Parts: sequence; C-alpha cells; structure tokens
Amino acid sequence: MAAAVTPRTPRKDDSNHRLHFRMINEQQVEDICIDFFYKPHTITLLTATVLSLMYFAFTRDDKQSDDNLRVGLLVVVSFFLVISVLAFPNGPFTRPHPAIWRMVFGLSVLYFLFLVFLIFLNWEQVKTLMYWLDPNLRYATREADIMEYAVNCTVITWERILSHCDIFAFGHFAGWAMKALLIRSYSLCWTISITWDLSELFFMHLLPNFAECWWDQVILDILLCNGGGIWMGMTVCRFLEMRTYHWASIKEIHTTTGKIKRAVLQFTPASWTYVRWFDPKSSFQRLAGIYFFMILWQLTELNTFFLKHIFIFQASHPLSWCRILLIGVITAPTVRQYYAYLTDTQCKRVGTQCWVFGAIAFLEALACVKFGHDLFSKTQIRYVLLWLICLALITLLCLYGMVWYEQNKMKSVSLQSEDCDDSSVVNSCDLVPDGTAGQTESLRSLQPTKRRNRLVNGRGGKRQ
Repeated sequence: MAAAVTPRTPRKDDSNHRLHFRMINEQQVEDICIDFFYKPHTITLLTATVLSLMYFAFTRDDKQSDDNLRVGLLVVVSFFLVISVLAFPNGPFTRPHPAIWRMVFGLSVLYFLFLVFLIFLNWEQVKTLMYWLDPNLRYATREADIMEYAVNCTVITWERILSHCDIFAFGHFAGWAMKALLIRSYSLCWTISITWDLSELFFMHLLPNFAECWWDQVILDILLCNGGGIWMGMTVCRFLEMRTYHWASIKEIHTTTGKIKRAVLQFTPASWTYVRWFDPKSSFQRLAGIYFFMILWQLTELNTFFLKHIFIFQASHPLSWCRILLIGVITAPTVRQYYAYLTDTQCKRVGTQCWVFGAIAFLEALACVKFGHDLFSKTQIRYVLLWLICLALITLLCLYGMVWYEQNKMKSVSLQSEDCDDSSVVNSCDLVPDGTAGQTESLRSLQPTKRRNRLVNGRGGKRQ
C-alpha cells in the first residue's frame, strides 16, 4: 500500500525568493495619488471594447480584402494590448503608469510570436508578407547599393564633416545617452562602445556600410556620438542620484502651476537606485553574467544592421525605426531585471521581460542566418573567429580592470576609515574631541557645502 504524500511545508527562503522576484517582475505602486487611475475598471473596459468592436464591424466598408486584413490585424493587436493591461505583470517600473509597461510587455510578446511565425516561412512568403505590409518595398534598395563608403578619406572639409551630422548622427548620440541611463556605468558603456567598433571592422566584408573613414569612426562616432552620449547619460544619472524624492498627492497642491508641474513629473522616475555592477568580492557567476550581458548587447546591435540589409529596407523605413523604438523601450525593464538577477542573491530567476528580450535577440539572429544564406555564404571564417577572440579578450580585460579598480577603491576606503579611527584632532574625517565641537562648526560654516536636489509637493527645491 502506497504511503500518503504529505504536502511540502513552505520554507522561509521560498517566500523570500518569491518576494524578491515580485519586486522586479510585479512592482506595485506604493503611494496612489488619484484612486481612479489605479482601480481595475474591468467591466467598463469590457463594455467599451465590445461596443467599439460592434461599431467598427457593422459600419465600415469591407469590400477591399487587403484593407480588411490590415484593419483586422490592427484590431487584433489592439485587443491583445487590452488583455495585456489586464493580465500581464507590471515589470520593475511604475512610472508613468503600470498599464504602459504592461502594454510594452504585450508588444514584446507579439514581436516574439511574429519572429517565431517568420522562421517557418520561406523567402517567397516573406517577400509576399512584406509587400502586403508596404507595397513600396517592391522598389526598395539597400543603402549599400546606392551609396559609397570610406571613399577619399584623405579629403577632410567642413562641408563633408557637416554632411555626416544628420538625423542619424543625432539618433546615434541619443541612443548612447539612453544606454548610459540604463547601464549607469562608464566602464561598461565604454567597453561596449569599443567592442562595437571592432565588430564593425570584422563584419565590414559582409555589410559595406560598416566601412568608415578613420576620422568618421574615431572623431565623429567614438568621441562625439558615443562619448558625448555616454557623458550626457551619466550626467543625468548623477543628477537623479542626488535628488531626494518625496512625492505628494496632486490633491494637496492648490496652485494650477503646481498641479501641472506635478502631472509632468509623473513621467520622471519615482526613485533612483544607485547601480553597482561590480563588487570587490564578485563571484565568477556574476562576472560571467556581465560578460554574457555584453555579448547579447553586441548581438542586438548587429541584428539591427543585418535585418535591414537582408530584408531590404532602409534605415528611414518604419520597419526599421519602429523596431529600434520597440527594442529601446523593452531594454529598460530588461536591464533592470537582469541587474537584480546578477546582484541580488535572493533573486533566483530572471524577470519575464528579460526572458522575452533574450528570446527576441536570438530569434532575430536566427532569422538573419536563415534568410541571409547568400550573404553569410561570403563570410570569411577567420574574421569571425578573430572577432570572437578579440571580443572575449577585450571584454575579459575590461572586466578584470573594473574589478581591480573596485578592489583598490575598497582598500583606500578601509585605510581612510582606519586613519579616522586613529585620529584624535580635527582632520579630514571631521572627528574632533568634545571640547572643540564649536570650533569645528565654525570651520564647517566657512567651507562650501554640497547641495542636493529634492522634489517636495511636485516642486524642485534645494537643501544643504
């Protein structure tokens, strides 16, 4: 006779793990200012959804079959986003509203499912699908087929330099500023920047638009766009780290200007967490996770260029910039969830948005390999091997340097604290005997103090 199975008693560690996973996957709004915007309203949403569906179904003209398919697909996406608001997790962010991040996750799931569907098509079916989405793609040409790259590099004029400062250069700058805001580490950002320029050199034989003049690559790309964007993003990070966040309800603000300012500030972070990717006692698993993070970032960047080259659409086409915007938006919760997974020992699994992002990156690469067979048949294996070796060596070298820097920084802090403990007079640590407290206060009043920003009742203020 089989023994009775006793239910497993939940352990305290299991509850802690669920709590930490919930903090990155289903963040809750702590202080709700206006209850109306955070109540479910499920019955109202269902009624409005059914009524709008009935209206469009019986009033629109359905004689054009292509229009029917496009409108039907658009409505399916819209209703899937409605379900996303009801069913999907908030993610790690709550500003400006959790419903927005639920829809972002819904869009990422739709894109993931579309890539799964795309992989099972052949090339003729893919072209038919693209021409159905946009008939003008029949006449699209690659940028590499109509433009010349790295020509007359010795000729440097102001007109030629200014011709490179276009909307794409601004997008390049803004993209690196956003990356710095997400990663929040000078060392990681510069490592990704250097390894990406190496990726361009090694894949130049496949993508001609990777070929650039030295002054374009070094001065315009690395120093101005990459360096300037990283500096801008890190400056914003330091500014937000210095803020003291104290949010008041909009109902407590009595002036119209204050209410408008509080409404605008709803689109800013509710708080700002200091990010520390490295620790002097970082484990091998943590370093390996950071290394994998940097490799996945390179893969996502390469997918951007291979997709538009293989499927033949230019960077200005909606297929290109919509995909870039989608990847940029879903990267924010992905980086946050992955950082928590690496640094929080209580978090035992990655968040759902991070999982979907990783699947999207690999499916995009798989689609490029399948439908770019002619392109990748020209691959020079030695360049790919050199790229992998250089990427691994430079990344590991940078990681070693970052860990070494953190260890020396920790040693200097410990030595300074020991000096402070041994001191008995006024020194840099501001430790004084009891009888000299008044003199120290007078000395402090003469020294400049560091000012910090804060938000009180929706208004920016200053305090010492």
